[in-house]
Amino acid sequence: MRTHAQAVVIGGGVIGCSILYHLTKLGWTDVVLLERDELTSGSTWHAAANIHGLHDSTNISRIQHYTMNLYNGLEAETGQSCGVFQPGSLYLAQTVEREHQLRLQAAKAKLYGMNFHEVDRDEAERLHPLVNFDGIRCIMWEPDGGNVDPSGVTNAYAAGARAAGAEIIRFCPVTGTEQQPDGTWIVRTPKGDIATEWVVNAAGLWGREVAALAGITLPLQPTEHQYFVTETIAEIDALDRRLPSVADRDGEYYLRQEGKGLLVGAYEKNLRFWAEEGTPQGFGHELFADDLERIEDNMMRAIERVPAVGEAGIKRVINGPMIWSPDSNVLFGPVPELSNYFCCNGIIPGFSQSGGMGLLAADWIITGETRYDMFAWDVARFGDWADAAFTKARVGDQYANRFKIHFPNEERSAGRPMRKRPAYDIQKGLGAVFGLNYGWEHPLWYAEMPGTEDTDGFTRQNWWGPVGQECRMLRENAGIIDISNFAKYRCKGPGAESWLNAVFANTMPKSVGRSCLTPLIGKRGGIAGDFTVTRLAEDEFWIIGSGMAERYHQRFFKAVPLPGGTTFESKTDEFCGFNVAGPRSRDMLQRLTNTSLATEDFPFMASKWIELSGIRVLALRVSFTGDLGWELHCATPDQARLLEVLLQAGQEVGAGPVGSRALMSLRVEKGYGSWSREYSPEYWPQEVGLDRLCKMDKDFLNKEAVAATLAKEPREHLVLLELDAAQTDASNADATGGEPIFKNGEGVGRVTSGTFGYTVGKSLALGYVKGAVLGDHVDIMVLGKPHGAKILHEPPFDPTGKRLRA
Repeated sequence: MRTHAQAVVIGGGVIGCSILYHLTKLGWTDVVLLERDELTSGSTWHAAANIHGLHDSTNISRIQHYTMNLYNGLEAETGQSCGVFQPGSLYLAQTVEREHQLRLQAAKAKLYGMNFHEVDRDEAERLHPLVNFDGIRCIMWEPDGGNVDPSGVTNAYAAGARAAGAEIIRFCPVTGTEQQPDGTWIVRTPKGDIATEWVVNAAGLWGREVAALAGITLPLQPTEHQYFVTETIAEIDALDRRLPSVADRDGEYYLRQEGKGLLVGAYEKNLRFWAEEGTPQGFGHELFADDLERIEDNMMRAIERVPAVGEAGIKRVINGPMIWSPDSNVLFGPVPELSNYFCCNGIIPGFSQSGGMGLLAADWIITGETRYDMFAWDVARFGDWADAAFTKARVGDQYANRFKIHFPNEERSAGRPMRKRPAYDIQKGLGAVFGLNYGWEHPLWYAEMPGTEDTDGFTRQNWWGPVGQECRMLRENAGIIDISNFAKYRCKGPGAESWLNAVFANTMPKSVGRSCLTPLIGKRGGIAGDFTVTRLAEDEFWIIGSGMAERYHQRFFKAVPLPGGTTFESKTDEFCGFNVAGPRSRDMLQRLTNTSLATEDFPFMASKWIELSGIRVLALRVSFTGDLGWELHCATPDQARLLEVLLQAGQEVGAGPVGSRALMSLRVEKGYGSWSREYSPEYWPQEVGLDRLCKMDKDFLNKEAVAATLAKEPREHLVLLELDAAQTDASNADATGGEPIFKNGEGVGRVTSGTFGYTVGKSLALGYVKGAVLGDHVDIMVLGKPHGAKILHEPPFDPTGKRLRA
């Protein structure tokens, strides 16, 4: 066994073997995989191993498409059969909402060159004569869908990795992972120790236990999961071809051919958790006792759709464990608090994602960043707040609603509330409907009746009208927006300015009381973040960024050593804040302070510590609404009192509370981008209009990478679009994000943010396009159907910034 390696992968399931294989493909051949038992132990060996390409997330669709196309080549490369069957998949919609989802996925497939399209009932019956299509509104066909052999795929990855020089050691449990002072690791096993640059935790059911060896707690929880295989069905036995799989997600089961019978699996409401206190070390290729009564309701729906299921006997039942994260996405990426410790845990559709997941993991480890924005998978999306109780509640909800549509703007209630700020009860009494942001409850919108909940769908929902009222109130008078979710940091000390200049692309403000906007640049020269930096004193700065990305951004801040005597610390928990914005915001706030808020005394992008009715706040004259306004940051214990003061003053000018849904509309009216939508490491500064903020006359993090991207022509441009009002009104829907954009039938881009601009009376969308210019007419696929749109020359609200600077 080697004593040194570039990377040690822990876990010999399909994901661990894929990561090992892809590391060798990208040039790292001095790599080792350690497996505590035999390859495929745990969850891999008993998986149903279905494969499909389309996903609601475009980037996950790309990853799954890559995976589906990899298996045949992997088989040819290694000589190891992957057991690939690709008879296709039929996707059925019983509801209007599912039809919207499938039509949108078909539009995305056309944009990205994926094979997924609608078929009529006659064609569907020819493809699968055993299915009863009564009550089906829409049928989509994915010719490349199917399934693979779990053991075959895992061993093919292993064979390819071994052929390139990787070492795989079975029956070798890891007993310790110890980080060394230089950031490298010692991995301890009964067969000897390995010194390595990287540790990769792909331990499947034992992901929690392996993480604990490094002092990490991962939000993971296993459940039982069942599927069964029928005896031979005469109609299938008589066919000379393999039947396609059936995705009847409204029926809450999955179904495909297995041998000469059918395999049916279900995610039941009456789920059963397993190994809550830890996965047994001796567990390997065991299964649980059959318990088909738990999935009886799902079985009956499958029988109604495919009567042959009910006529056949059951040949075998598989009841085995799966391990889940709170949102059923993988926990993926380097742990921000450690050096060179990579997680890949909690994977559910492993055989649809194994290839892409392995490629992206190898990408990240070797180059420092993935080629796609994968924040939806990033382990940093959860913090310590995601405790065992939250994880169990969310996993239960995810399992029981595995096939439920994830609607735009949807907020699920399981496990909440988690973290509440002092103003929560006041906001709740005002009718706030809350959402979850990095564990915190925050107001989405304000209903007339306290206790109102969101309705969900692709069309305009119950909050559409109230959000419009909030927007109009702010634009006509003023509004009070809780911005406590923003991440807040303080950098202080003699090296503060030099350190911030070494981290961020823009030059830090020279004058006390002035602010600047700045990008944070990723390893590939894209936008890893956007921040507002304010100089509070000669040696002190206040930094504001995306709250949900605070743990993600730790990786970048850690990459630049702090000078001696200088500190950089998060103040997000210690400070809360409100944005008071609108044409009467100055009048409203001036009633509460002796500090002059006149433009000549308090200009745009200026800041001061002031008192509002005796409450000390840091006031920044900026507003994400694009209107006149101030951000007011106070100590967390003062938040409730500050809100009461603001509400009282607001009554005198016609102002009131405004939620984050209204802020979304207001910022799109102004054409402002937002991190994780318009800004991400995938996009170059010149594509998003931030190139002017990259000061190439100084050194900063990843300057060489951004210099290379800035030397190239933009691949696409961020634009603001106005949708045809008659069409959006007729469909009762606006763009929400992810919709493809076509011009003359050719794909030219996609929407990143969509909303109704209530105060300009327009349905609007921000998006990226190529091959289209300002003034062009295009089609946006709202609900998967073309809606005419025009690329605007300027934002419809205050294009010159007159109100912003008033």
